[in-house]
Parts: sequence; C-alpha cells; structure tokens
Amino acid sequence: MNILLNIFSLNLFSALFSALMLTATLTLPVTSFAFTFDPNVPAAVQTQMTQDLAFIKSIQGNSQSDLHKQIFGAVNGDSYDHFFNSRVTAVGLNGCGDAHAVACVMPFFNPSKMWLTNNYIKFSHPQVARMMVVFHESRHTEVRNGNWAHATCPSPFLGTDNKPIRSIWTGAELADQPACDETPMGSYGSSMIMLKNISKYCTNCSDKVKLDAGIYADDQFKRIIDEKAIQDIMSDLYHG
Repeated sequence: MNILLNIFSLNLFSALFSALMLTATLTLPVTSFAFTFDPNVPAAVQTQMTQDLAFIKSIQGNSQSDLHKQIFGAVNGDSYDHFFNSRVTAVGLNGCGDAHAVACVMPFFNPSKMWLTNNYIKFSHPQVARMMVVFHESRHTEVRNGNWAHATCPSPFLGTDNKPIRSIWTGAELADQPACDETPMGSYGSSMIMLKNISKYCTNCSDKVKLDAGIYADDQFKRIIDEKAIQDIMSDLYHG
C-alpha cells in the first residue's frame, strides 16, 4: 500500500510540476522571426542578431514623424518587426567584399537575403547602431525600388568643421565612395529616420539608448547630399 501511495504521490507531483512548467512557458514572451539562418552563420552572430531584433520588437513610442510614418508606420516594435520580416527571408555569412563590412545584400544572388560578416559582433558599437545597419540593409532588398542604390559622395566631402567626413563604423573617408543618398527614402535616409524617431519618441528606451540613437542618426544624416532631401528631413525631424 505504501509503495502504491508513493507511486501515486510521485505521479501527482509530476503532473502538477508539468502543469506549472506549461503555465510558466505560456506566460513567457515569445519572439519569432520569419527568416532563417544559414547553417554556417556562427551561433554567436545568430544570438546577437536575434537579441537585437527582439530589442527592436520591444520598442514603444508615443508619436512619429511624417517620414517615419511613410516608411515604417508608428514607432513601435510591431511596425519594425513587420518591416524587417516582410523583406528579409534568410540571413547568411559572407565577407561582403570588404574587410570592414558588417552586412550587405546581394540582389543578383538573392534579393531577399541579408549577409552578415563576423564584424557584426566584433565592432564595438551600441545595440541600436547594429540595428541601424540591419534595417539599412533590409531596405536594399526592395527590388521594386531598384534596391535603393546609393549615390556617390562628393569629393571633397567635408563636414561643418571643414574636415573629411568619415564612416562612424570604420573611420574611412567617404569622399568619392558609393556611400551617400539623394533621398530620405533610401537606406541611409530611412535608417537615420528610424533612429532619430527612436531618440525622440521611444517611451520605454533608456536614456543611453535614446542618446545612442540620436548620435548615430545625426551621423548618418551627413550622408544625405541632395538639398531637397536634406530640407525634407530637417523639416520632419529637426524643426520643432
């Protein structure tokens, strides 16, 4: 009898434990993505990217600029999640033809595939800056918009301090490089609009995240070289 009671108690405990575990599992936030990773993408890179996208998906905002609304919709994680997952179907590993590259899209291979390099986890940049790069590249998947090809930066390409404008990622000079945009809607324009909106309107971001977003947005704004595009962004984000 004691043996039977012990077995019954053990089974009851197991059932209760399983029920509790199921309840706990159901209450945890679930983050899923539509894209797949190639098998050769290192686990550390996969983990970092999924963590970064989960962070972006958690963002909440109380407003948005007009340009942001046109490109992404509202400043919130659902908008960003939809934007990314409706464009990127796969993520692979590639050198992207540049030792300093972080990510790229190669439309002639697969227009909806993004390639990361190991620099994604090697460069010391804040999380929101990595997301700037990822959303920049996701814009390049848009075949219907000619993949938003870049414009060539002017030469000389000088800042307000009369010094050469350099990449915030690598320090390389940008003059004469295909690293500028002539529209707010391109990869540089859209990603800086995203970050500037996060810096202004995110309600659950830390002060550090909002500061980082503003710094990197202002830096990328330097790459917009068309006067009308500059004025459109100024009116949208910097006036008022």
